[in-house]
Amino acid sequence: MPILDIDQIRQILPHRYPMLLVDRILELETERIVGIKNVTDSEAHFAGHFPDFPVMPGVLIVESMAQTAGVLVLGSIPDRANYIVFLVSIDYAKFRKPVRPGDQLRIEMNVLKRKGTVAKMSGKATVDGVLVAEAEVMCKLQRKDEQ
Repeated sequence: MPILDIDQIRQILPHRYPMLLVDRILELETERIVGIKNVTDSEAHFAGHFPDFPVMPGVLIVESMAQTAGVLVLGSIPDRANYIVFLVSIDYAKFRKPVRPGDQLRIEMNVLKRKGTVAKMSGKATVDGVLVAEAEVMCKLQRKDEQ
């Protein structure tokens, strides 16, 4: 059973289709989160990336990692409706295997450091227990009225 389903994730993240890239949260702790992204053939990017061998773009894998991290960061704030979380850096991104329609990404993110409104997290994405991507991301919280 998921800790958070898609409706609960939508209450935390501002993203919507086609850019909402996390479908459920399986584990949620203070410094760690595990999310799931179901990769489907109907996603628009597969029409051009690549038509004869559809592969999920690496940048979208990292985005799904960042969104999973965003659920952790925003979910811990009582007045989260007043904030938005931005991805501000990506380090050490590596893509190990292609992610294809029908795959299920398991995304695990761990907090490396938090200071004020900034959180640095390391993460990995696996499919059927096989590492497909890893990266460190930095997210920054910003009040919506300060944009």
